[in-house]
Amino acid sequence: MCDSIWIKDPLAILAENSQRGVVVRDSRIVECVPAGREPQEPVTWVFDAARHVLIPGLINTHHHFYQTLTRSFGPSLDKELFDWLKTLYPVWKGLTSDRLRLATRVAMAELLLSGCTTTVDHHYVFPAGLEHAIDLQAEEARGLGMRVMLTRGAMDLSVADGGLPPVEVVQSTDAILADCERVVQRYHDPGPGAMVQIALAPCSPFSVSRRLMEESRQLAERLDVRLHTHLAETRDETDYCSSIHGCRPLEYLDRLGWVNSRVWLAHGIWFEDEEVAHLGQAGVGIAHCPASNMILASGFCRTRDLEDAGCPLGLAVDGAASNDASNMMQEVRQAFLLNRVSPHRFRIGHEDVLRWATVGSARCLGRDDIGRIMPGQEADLAMFTLDEFRFSGAGDPLAALVICGAHQADRVMVAGKWVVEDGTIPGFDLAALRRAHQAAAREIQLSR
Repeated sequence: MCDSIWIKDPLAILAENSQRGVVVRDSRIVECVPAGREPQEPVTWVFDAARHVLIPGLINTHHHFYQTLTRSFGPSLDKELFDWLKTLYPVWKGLTSDRLRLATRVAMAELLLSGCTTTVDHHYVFPAGLEHAIDLQAEEARGLGMRVMLTRGAMDLSVADGGLPPVEVVQSTDAILADCERVVQRYHDPGPGAMVQIALAPCSPFSVSRRLMEESRQLAERLDVRLHTHLAETRDETDYCSSIHGCRPLEYLDRLGWVNSRVWLAHGIWFEDEEVAHLGQAGVGIAHCPASNMILASGFCRTRDLEDAGCPLGLAVDGAASNDASNMMQEVRQAFLLNRVSPHRFRIGHEDVLRWATVGSARCLGRDDIGRIMPGQEADLAMFTLDEFRFSGAGDPLAALVICGAHQADRVMVAGKWVVEDGTIPGFDLAALRRAHQAAAREIQLSR
């Protein structure tokens, strides 16, 4: 018989009929224990969760790990997206394998410590020497025990071709497509409980050719993987598409065959009513990035309209140079606050944003095995204590996580294994990691 653990009597739990906690065996939840009951499943170990609020592990649907090296970068501050990118591209061309490894490790460690158990990364900067960036990220994810969907991003349209990025960070279309197929064949696990999955992710309408968009879609259909890109993030993007393609961004995407349930989009801000309806009917997912949207003054995502139309809606921290954090629990609070001042402010509650960050995000990634606490689901769990002053006097523990501002998990489990214990990652010297990462950040910022 395999060992099992009863996470017993949590202070609160985001699950129905589970007041006495859950039983985990191997990588999955095998039982939810109602009030007044004992587990029916055999139990080997008991973890007393009386101090803990227990929620599904948070799922981050869009990130750029490498950007942890350029947080709060002085020359890029207070700029909107296009000028922000033009300022940072010359810095990012200095990305090396060692620097990316540190950036990736820091981003994932920060996510885990915030209660995030599954993350997307959208890596699209490939200067010479960084051709195996996705391999490096897969290694780091295994080392930390984190569940990931690594999206093989790409740019093939430089300033020389009418795009935005410099030539040093783009690749040829043929090289991109060949590597996309390689990383899918090597790393993508299509089955339940997958720890590593791959999606194809041409970066944006202003950095990618029509050919790359079309052939990425064809490749994704042939390999049966998902598709991801930035879309409708700013008015500048709308103006660019109107000027270059003669249509709005979503119409351009539609012409390329990208409006379908295989796709989820980052940001999704500047959609008109009929576009919202079209996206919902097609089942296109949206990664809502509240902090990034505010910092870059990009605009407000019509979250409730998109969700009501039928779009899967998830949450994301976005890049750490436009957030400037990789803290998923803080992003949940940002989503709550921002959406409370939206036109739908009275229709958004703390349970809505927690749902977006769990089951909604899972739907964006095409997964039904994560995002909920129930038998048969993967045992991806985040546990928070309410021991800080910010929680003193809180009545509803689940609401307190969002409204009072939880920011660090005490315990995190991924696939039935503890990856965070007592607020730290076992076996990791986080102080040494921070020092090495800070040094790498200083080097790349000075190298521009």
